[in-house]
Amino acid sequence: MGVLKDFFNLVKGMTITGKHLGRHAVTIQYPEQKMEMFERSRGVVVLLSDKETGELNCTMCMLCMRACPTAAIQIDAPRDENKKRVLNSFVIDNTLCCYCGLCEEACNFCAIKMAPLYEFSTWNKDDLVWDVKKLQEMGRDVPYEDTRKKKPAAADKPAAEKKPAAAANPGADAKPAAPEAKPAAPEAKPAAPEAKPAAPTEKPEETKDEAAPSKAEPSDDDKKGDV
Repeated sequence: MGVLKDFFNLVKGMTITGKHLGRHAVTIQYPEQKMEMFERSRGVVVLLSDKETGELNCTMCMLCMRACPTAAIQIDAPRDENKKRVLNSFVIDNTLCCYCGLCEEACNFCAIKMAPLYEFSTWNKDDLVWDVKKLQEMGRDVPYEDTRKKKPAAADKPAAEKKPAAAANPGADAKPAAPEAKPAAPEAKPAAPEAKPAAPTEKPEETKDEAAPSKAEPSDDDKKGDV
């Protein structure tokens, strides 16, 4: 019974081999050939640096250290006189790391990442304890998407907020502004139509009896007497 089972397994294996005979190789000849890792593969843990300044993105918030379930991350960052944290040491023990990725999920500042690197084996166990310099060096060329919220630069402000050039350089030659036009005099209102003279009231005709006696012209006899 056992011989028949072994023979069946041998035939089954030869059948699978015959299907792939003559096709391209599936395996990779390491270390001459190296497989390219995926972006979200869980490789070695590294620290990321700013793409412009080259400084560490880490703000010493210690969220990654608190999220680590195996206590592989140890951070020493006391506060100075200005109550600002100063990084003394950042150590990751790769012999304790379980590559769960919780440190990367806890970080809000794009400071730590599981890079797609897997070639970090060594003969000495102490070489697997990496300090901040080693972590930054390993993550120097690791691409990442910067999701931090940065303050907008002065050039990004709208043009309305920028001061005019004349105000910035008061001594610059500037053309005199044209004098403001005086407001036009208000249009004269049309004169009121002249009032028509009131019609004279007709006096009642005087009767002959009431009329004053008019002076009669002197006669010729009176003129002689005066002479």
